[in-house]
Amino acid sequence: MKIWETAKAGWSAFALVLAVSFFGAALTPSLMPRDPLVQAALCGFAAALGYETVLLFRAVWRYLELPEIDGRPAAWWNWAALTSSLTIIAYSLTKAASWQDATRAAIGMMPLESAAPVYIFLAGSIIALGLWLLFRLAGVLRQFVALQLERMIPRRLGVVLSVAIVGWLLWALVDGALVRTLFKAADASFLAADILMEPDVVQPEDPLKTGSSASLVKWTEIGRRGRQFIATAPTVKEISEFQKRPVQDPIRVYVGRRSADTAEDRAELALEEMIRVGGFERSVLVVMVPVGTGWMDPGAQDTLDFILAGDVATVAVQYSYLSSMLALVAHPDDGVDQARALFNAIYDHWTTLPKDQRPRFYVHGLSQGAFNSQATLPLLDMLRDPIHGAFWAGSPFFSRYWAEVRDQRNPGSPAWRPDYGNGSLIRVMNQYGGLEGDFLPWGPIRAVFLNYGSDPIVNFTFDSAIRAPAWLAEPRAPDVSDKLSWFPIVTMLQLVLDSMFALDIERFGHYYVAPDYIDGWAAVLEPEGWSQDRAAELKEIFSRRPAPF
Repeated sequence: MKIWETAKAGWSAFALVLAVSFFGAALTPSLMPRDPLVQAALCGFAAALGYETVLLFRAVWRYLELPEIDGRPAAWWNWAALTSSLTIIAYSLTKAASWQDATRAAIGMMPLESAAPVYIFLAGSIIALGLWLLFRLAGVLRQFVALQLERMIPRRLGVVLSVAIVGWLLWALVDGALVRTLFKAADASFLAADILMEPDVVQPEDPLKTGSSASLVKWTEIGRRGRQFIATAPTVKEISEFQKRPVQDPIRVYVGRRSADTAEDRAELALEEMIRVGGFERSVLVVMVPVGTGWMDPGAQDTLDFILAGDVATVAVQYSYLSSMLALVAHPDDGVDQARALFNAIYDHWTTLPKDQRPRFYVHGLSQGAFNSQATLPLLDMLRDPIHGAFWAGSPFFSRYWAEVRDQRNPGSPAWRPDYGNGSLIRVMNQYGGLEGDFLPWGPIRAVFLNYGSDPIVNFTFDSAIRAPAWLAEPRAPDVSDKLSWFPIVTMLQLVLDSMFALDIERFGHYYVAPDYIDGWAAVLEPEGWSQDRAAELKEIFSRRPAPF
């Protein structure tokens, strides 16, 4: 079949209406603000997806030889579809600025001077047209394959096989030539960044510091993010500005991915280093799981050091140098395996210590670190000798315990800050609070979740393509616009895109900040002499204190 004939076959009035509707729906408020180019890309992709979805159903309809509209009714329908499409797109573009400003208002940003509707329309249309042409070229290839198959097998069977063959060829091309090439490039880039020795990150001279000349862990093998984590620990002088009691240098042990060959060997190295530097002699021990690149959030760690006057030992092991998303796709098991090996090594040694002489034991993770920590924490296996608590921030939607708390929440509590059970074990907070409520007193184990209501990585679910997610129900989180509406498929696409830009706005989305960790740590740790005044004082310090990296 000629390309022109394929293009004609690719026309559908109903598909046009759905494509334009998807284009307009993609302009509506979401969780994170977007610049015009990103907005145009989303609109163009959504429009193309809507269009091709209709063509897919039409192809199945024709394959089943079901009746279609033709003649004058079909002509009238085409004109009605064109008129409806123009009306929808005109209305959507005139509302684009107010829709984007609704998202910006929810997170405290100034309104746009212009939403660039003409630019969004033109750029989005070009993207949608480009995708439409790609699908038509794929249709030409399918027709060619089907014609070859008709010489050997019945036509209707050939149609099915041609779709399967062309689909497989295209996937092999994308997966083999594009995805693998991009992964190789990303791997080389992130590895170079991990090896980079930054001149302002100085190797510690104190023999009791990890990475020093006396350390079991080589400074050059720790990784860029691990070296930053160790070198930028708050000093005794800095902590003393807040604490009036005796202050110690906090212990930070970090083992890089290149420090040993296997997850078990790295975990054992971390344990040996913890013993060497006296980590088990502190009053609090925290096993932290970093994000994909090995980064440890200073907002979480530094606040912990201040609250405990440095009387804390933190241990972490790097499992990847890729970003969290790439790490999950390229090596989905590495993070879980490393988190499990580290926890087991530290916990097994901790249980051999006298109960009245060992530190209180906690776990922590942010984002992918929260997921890996939750995936490996053996709650039932350690009930005989349990740890003291956990503090997780920005738990991805598929995280083990967060999913349980969200889906099995108490009736009447919102999905974005659910109440779970009687509150004696688990409580959920955001930047506006949530730890206080009609709860029973804390039990022997305390777990706190810190999740922002506008965090798309926490809120995303695949079923948002076919039904409104629970966090859209009233009452909504304060940082979620009341103008945000659910649309089939489009809302899921918006959340996917929001996840890619969730680190753009401080204290919203997936950008967790130091002051919001303070109440969570205080609830989990219950430090001696703590009060709301002390919390406010420390929050003021960290509101002025720049993040070290």
